[in-house]
Amino acid sequence: MSSAVVFSAWSAVPTLFDGDGEVDTGANRALYKFVAGLLDGLFVAGSTGEFPALDDVERLSLIELALAEAGPDRVIAHIGAADARHSARLARAAVALGATRVAAITSYYLPARPDELTAHFCRIRDAAADTECYAYIFPERTGLPVSPALFAQVASDAGLAGAKISGASAANLADYVAAAPGLRIFSGDDTNPAATMRAGGAGVVSGRSGAYPEVYAALTAALNAPDPDAASLHQRMLDRIVALGASIGRVKNALALRGLGGTASRMTVDPPSAETAAAIAAVVATLPAP
Repeated sequence: MSSAVVFSAWSAVPTLFDGDGEVDTGANRALYKFVAGLLDGLFVAGSTGEFPALDDVERLSLIELALAEAGPDRVIAHIGAADARHSARLARAAVALGATRVAAITSYYLPARPDELTAHFCRIRDAAADTECYAYIFPERTGLPVSPALFAQVASDAGLAGAKISGASAANLADYVAAAPGLRIFSGDDTNPAATMRAGGAGVVSGRSGAYPEVYAALTAALNAPDPDAASLHQRMLDRIVALGASIGRVKNALALRGLGGTASRMTVDPPSAETAAAIAAVVATLPAP
């Protein structure tokens, strides 16, 4: 009988920069290799990856790097932009690099009618016709709420494979699963993977896991076993990590302590206070060296 994982953990990896604010190719390669060695895949150039602060060449170079380190079946290339023309251009370029899975955040900044949202994803889908294409729904960042019923209609019309549901919408994950049966619905809420599993989610796409992949790997394995005692043990460790906060600045602080890149960012990322940094260091000290 197959032992295939039925619930997966993907890492929404951060983008690492050098002291001059340039993309640090070597550091990102090392991070991708480390995380891909433990988790099911990489979600590249998403919100945790500071995609609004990356130019197209940088985004595509990160996607290419991830494909080289993890392989096309284990990379979701985020090609989303405010407009479908830009997203479609990035989608075509990502496919040319070998991507077989792409995701696009919904249109943002300006409001969108349901028919416009459908047209947005149809254009992206046409540009990446032979890939799995996922919607990325994050209303707190985009200003665009997408109900489960609207997502199901857009997904049907555009031929989407599923979605990543983040922010407050993740609390209604079961409703998205019910509205679009057969599609893969991932949660951007990585605080309690067991709850996502119970809601019918395909897995989590986790920002924290970039710094703590071992914890997510162990917890996912316990959930799939299933081994409730082990899952409870690993969830308690995850609870300590969740208490540290989820900002990009805190994830990068942990990575720096682990010798996996610096703390530089291009966007406002909420770096930890001295007290929180000490708490992060205490958690990192319990983990094996990368």
